[in-house]
Amino acid sequence: MPTQAEKGRAFRALHERDHAFIIPNPWDAGSARILAYLGFEALASTSMGYAFSIGMRDNTVGREDILEHIAVLASRTDLPVNADLENGFGDDPSAAAETIRLAAAAGVVGGSIEDATGREEGPIYCFEHAVARVEAAVEAARSLPFTFTLTARAENYLHGKPDIKDTIKRLQAYQEAGADVLYAPGLRTKDEIAEVVHAVDRPVNALMGLQGVLLSQAELSEIGVKRISVGSALARAALGAFVRAAKEMKERGTFDFADQAASSREISKMMA
Repeated sequence: MPTQAEKGRAFRALHERDHAFIIPNPWDAGSARILAYLGFEALASTSMGYAFSIGMRDNTVGREDILEHIAVLASRTDLPVNADLENGFGDDPSAAAETIRLAAAAGVVGGSIEDATGREEGPIYCFEHAVARVEAAVEAARSLPFTFTLTARAENYLHGKPDIKDTIKRLQAYQEAGADVLYAPGLRTKDEIAEVVHAVDRPVNALMGLQGVLLSQAELSEIGVKRISVGSALARAALGAFVRAAKEMKERGTFDFADQAASSREISKMMA
């Protein structure tokens, strides 16, 4: 098992390539081990996928449970893990900073802080406060004894505010605050993603797995994206298969879904 410092250096190096790498999002230890077996080079947690796996909605799981979850992910494979840390579990910049320190102690080598408040009224932090929170998170990351990759997220597009100018303004400010990676989840077109990439000089993470957003790894690499994640898409794909199978049994009394199931031997091999 590589050390946390070795994982941190390896993770940062992935962002320095001339093409994008895919960082898939497991939602539990089993899915993490399967992704490692399949040859991915790093993993990222998904707050929504994990919440669904424990019977909760997104943004309702507390920091203690999230930290326990990412500690499990970090310990089950030898891959670097980046953590979805939501808004840092508090409005104050000090909360974001403390969450970064606690996440590092849990074993991850990267993490994201978003500018969403978690509230329906005023879902995005005001510009100055959002920047202050990133600054605090960056300071905490830089204080660690290993390379920690801090991702700053501009959440406009996920909260009904598809404002590319404000999104770029925020990402540029987060860049100046010291963020290592920039991320605006919810961008839906190649032109929007390219505009973000060309407006900053830090690695950009693009989110795929949204319905109707079908850009390939090659297309995203061509416009300069460095990292591609899929958020809760893998968890939702698995749950989609589960729901279809359950409905087949309940509504038709048949079990045809089993023909598409992975074999126990195949999965056992991946877990060995």
